[in-house]
Amino acid sequence: MSHDSVRAGYETCGVDGFYERYGSTYRNPHEASIREVIKEAVQRWPLDGTSVLDLACGSGEVTLALRDSGFTHIEGIDPYTYAAYEQRTGQPAERYTFVEIAAGILHERRYSLIVCSFALHLVEESRLPVLSYQLSRISPALLILTPHKRPHIRHGWLLTDEFVCERVRARFYLSLMERE
Repeated sequence: MSHDSVRAGYETCGVDGFYERYGSTYRNPHEASIREVIKEAVQRWPLDGTSVLDLACGSGEVTLALRDSGFTHIEGIDPYTYAAYEQRTGQPAERYTFVEIAAGILHERRYSLIVCSFALHLVEESRLPVLSYQLSRISPALLILTPHKRPHIRHGWLLTDEFVCERVRARFYLSLMERE
């Protein structure tokens, strides 16, 4: 699946419709770039791998890259691509949506790091503040990989650094909840 075919799928089916239709066989066409970005992020930033959430985990691109960097405790969540994730990583993925997460379904959990790759830019701008806030309550650190300048996370997080590698932007945030 190429970058253009994913974009065309979004235009034809909508984002949710695209993943409902193709989620079980989805592969991110930017996987090689994601691997490079993860490798650089691990070298550049103090990423705590004690308990990692791969949010919107796709077919496991981030989980596999983190494993290659020595991370071992990774959980995946994706309501659409969970079957593809399970097949590639050999571990289950939970099926929560961004709406459920924004409503607080993960409020009793604690992760050392949340990584969200190629997904938060798809969240409606009006929903992003509540989702961001909920994520800041369950982890001290957030790593976002995006093919765009979006999203700009402002609620609950402090942007500490960013870089672009192979047209993929990586942003590292620290939770403001940890500072209160």
